[in-house]
Amino acid sequence: MTVIIEDAETLISRFGWPDYLVFVAMLSISAIIGVYYACAGGKQSTTSEFLMAGRSMSTFPVAMSLIASFMSAITLLGTPAEVYQFGTMYWLIGVSYFIVMPATNYLYLPIFYKLQVTSAYEYLELRFHKVIRCMGSATFTVQMSLYMAVVVYAPALALSQVTGINVYLSVTAIFVVCIFYTVVGGMKAVMWTDTLQVIIMYGAMIAVVAKGHVDVGGWSAVWNANQATGRVEFSDFDVNPGKRHSVWSLVVGGYFTWITIYGVNQSQVQRYLTVSTIKQARNAVWINLVGLFVLLSVCCYGGMVIFAKYADCDPLSAKYVSKPDQLFPLFVMDTLGHIPGVPGLFVAGIFSGALSTVSSGLNSLAAICLEDFVKPFCCLGMTDERATKVSKGLAMGFGLLCFGLVFVAAQLGNVLEAALSIFGIIGGPLLGVFTLGIFFPWANSIGAGVGVIASLSLMLWIGIGTQVAKAQGFLKLTSKVYSTEGCRALNDTLTTTLVGLNGFVSSTTASSVTQTSAEEPLGLYQLSYMWYSTVGCCTVIVVGLIVSALTGFQDPRKLNPGLICNTGNTIYWFLPKNIKEYLRFEVGDDYELSGAPYEICKQPVSNLQDGESNPMFASSNTNLTSKPTDEKIDATKL
Repeated sequence: MTVIIEDAETLISRFGWPDYLVFVAMLSISAIIGVYYACAGGKQSTTSEFLMAGRSMSTFPVAMSLIASFMSAITLLGTPAEVYQFGTMYWLIGVSYFIVMPATNYLYLPIFYKLQVTSAYEYLELRFHKVIRCMGSATFTVQMSLYMAVVVYAPALALSQVTGINVYLSVTAIFVVCIFYTVVGGMKAVMWTDTLQVIIMYGAMIAVVAKGHVDVGGWSAVWNANQATGRVEFSDFDVNPGKRHSVWSLVVGGYFTWITIYGVNQSQVQRYLTVSTIKQARNAVWINLVGLFVLLSVCCYGGMVIFAKYADCDPLSAKYVSKPDQLFPLFVMDTLGHIPGVPGLFVAGIFSGALSTVSSGLNSLAAICLEDFVKPFCCLGMTDERATKVSKGLAMGFGLLCFGLVFVAAQLGNVLEAALSIFGIIGGPLLGVFTLGIFFPWANSIGAGVGVIASLSLMLWIGIGTQVAKAQGFLKLTSKVYSTEGCRALNDTLTTTLVGLNGFVSSTTASSVTQTSAEEPLGLYQLSYMWYSTVGCCTVIVVGLIVSALTGFQDPRKLNPGLICNTGNTIYWFLPKNIKEYLRFEVGDDYELSGAPYEICKQPVSNLQDGESNPMFASSNTNLTSKPTDEKIDATKL
C-alpha cells in the first residue's frame, strides 16, 4: 500500500495561529496560577508555605503532581518511538509500577513522613553523618540541573523540525514562565499547574492516539500490522543481563529504577509531605499508580498505531525525520495537522511535561540547597522570613542555571543520550544509601560513605564506557523489521534518497544489524540500562556492609527506631510473632530521647494521624508524631 507523507515544508505550514494560540494559552494559565497563589492565603511568606505548601494540600493535586514530575516530554515522545522501533516488550515495565507503589507506601514513605523533613537527605545525617547528607544532596543537585536542561531542549529540538517552532524561542518561553510561577507562587502553584498540565497531557495524547486508531482501521488493523513484523511480544524471559528488554530487566530492573524516583527522590518525597496525613499521601500514590499506568499504556499503544500507519513506509529510513523522537510529532502533523488547534494542543501537551518536570526540579533544588547547605554552613540562626527570600532566590538561580545549560546541551550532540543515562546511573547509588540506612541497622557511616563512592565510580565507569563503545560502533541496537516499499516520492530529493536507500536497505523488510568488530567491548558495557539502578543500589549495600563489618558494626539497640523500617511488621508480616520479633533486630531498645528510654511498640499500630489499621504493612510506633516537628534527633555517631 502506498503511503503518502507530506514534505517538511507542507507539514510546518500547517502549524498556524490557532495552534500558537493554544500553546500560549497553556503558558498564560500557568503564569496566572502563580500570580493567584502569590496573592492568596499565606502569600508564600514562609518556608513552610513556599517549599511545603503549608502541608495543607489535598490528595488529588498531589497525585497529579507525582505523575507530572517525571513523566517528562522525553517520555511522551520516547515511549511511542521505543515501541515503534523495538516492539511492545517495554510495556511490561508497567508491571513494576504495581510493586513500586506498595513498597513506596509502606516501606519508604512512613520513614520520611514521621521525620517531617524538608530535605530527604536530612535522613542521611540523622542515620549516618552530615558528610553523607552533603554527598547525597550535591549528587542530586548536579544530576537534576543537567536533566532539566536536557528535558526541555530535547523535545524542543524534535518539535521544531516538524512543526517549525523555533527551538530557542520555545525554550525561553518555557523557562521564563516556569521560573515565574515557581518563584512567585511556590509549591502550591507548582502542584496546581502540574494538575493542569497533566490534564493537558492526557487530553493531547488520548486525542491523538484515538484519532490515529480510527484512521488506520481500528484495533485489529493495529494489532495485525505489529504482529506481522514481530513487534507484539511480552514473554522474553532471557536471563542475560545484556538483553536490553526482557521480563526480568523490565520488572525487576524497572522496580529499582522507579523506586529510586518514588521511594527516595527529593521531588517526590517533598510532595508526600505537603498533605496533613499519611493516609492522604498514600492515597495520592495509589491514584498516581493508576494514572501512571494509563499514560504508559496510551504512549505504548500510540507507538503501535504509528507503526500501523507507516508499516509500508518507514519515515526514518525514508528520511522524512532524522531521529526516532520525531516520529510522534510527524504522525500528529501528518494525520491531524489540517485540524486547526490540534497540533497546538499536542505541542502544549508535550511542553506541559517539560514545564512540570522543571518546576518540580526548581522547587526541590531550592529546598535541599537551603536546608543542606545554606542553613548549616552559611547562615546559622537565619530567620524564616530571610530563609523564604533565600529559597526564592535559589529557585530563580537554578532556573537561570538550567536555562544556560540548554545552550551547552545544544552543542553536545550525541552526548545528550549520555546525559540522560547518567541521570539514571546516579539514581542507583542514591537509592542504595537510603536502603542501606533504612533496612540494615548494622551499617555505619563509614560503610555508607565508601559504598556510595564505590557505587558511583562503578556506575559512571559503566555508563560512560557504554557511550564511548556506542560512539565507536562497538554497540548498536537491533530494531524490528520495517519497510520502505510503499513510500511515494513527493519530490526529486526524496526520490534520490530512496534510490540510495535501496542500495543497502531491503525495500520490503530491512532491519538494523549490530555491527561486528574484531575488538569486542568490555562485557560490563553490554549491561542493559534497565539494570543500572539495580547494580548501583546493590553495590552500595554490599560494599557498605563489608566496610561496616571491617570498621565495627553499628549497634542496632542504640539507633533511633524511627530511622529504621521494622521488617518484621512490614515485609515479613505473615510470619509467626516470635520470628517477627527476632526480625526487629532489637532496634532502639537502648535508644534514649530527652533522657527517657525510647519506648517501642512491637505490635502493628494504626497509621499516623489517620486512624487506619493495616495488619499487613503496619509500622512500629516510634512516638515521633508526639514530639514537635522542628525537634531534631541527634545523628548516629561515627
